[in-house]
Amino acid sequence: MDFKQIQELMRLMSKSDLNEMRIEQEGFKILLKKKSGGEGLPQVIYSPQATLAAPVPVAAAPVQETPKAAPQTESPAAKEESKADTSGNAAYITMKSPMIGTFYRASGPDKDPFVKVGDVVRQGSVLCIIEAMKLFNEIESEVSGKIVKVLIEDASPVEYDQPLFIIDPSEA
Repeated sequence: MDFKQIQELMRLMSKSDLNEMRIEQEGFKILLKKKSGGEGLPQVIYSPQATLAAPVPVAAAPVQETPKAAPQTESPAAKEESKADTSGNAAYITMKSPMIGTFYRASGPDKDPFVKVGDVVRQGSVLCIIEAMKLFNEIESEVSGKIVKVLIEDASPVEYDQPLFIIDPSEA
């Protein structure tokens, strides 16, 4: 049994009501189990010998699906920030995420954000925090200028190279 066949079994099992599946072939055993509650992708337990080993979670390859556009609700602050006109000025700098993680505008839930639309920042000023693997990384501005727009909601996941802020360097 090859990896693609195991992936297909996992995909089919995640769409079905089955909670557990065992397959035995010559010198090969595999056990697929769904997590408690029967939701999500099943775990794979593989053993080339006659006995099954302790459960070992295996990361499955992501299923490629077409993303569905989910309606996004913006907070009043985000709506106010999105009113800033960013069209027509090619001199704006887009600050992008240097890593994958969770974006935070402030150092804590009860703290003020590091920057708001209209704030003037200097090169090296902290713009936000991105949490990655339980580490909180301060993201600093690469340029001096005025914050024109915040492109992402607080506590949202971010991808590598995802735009976070638009900065007008002419207003430094």
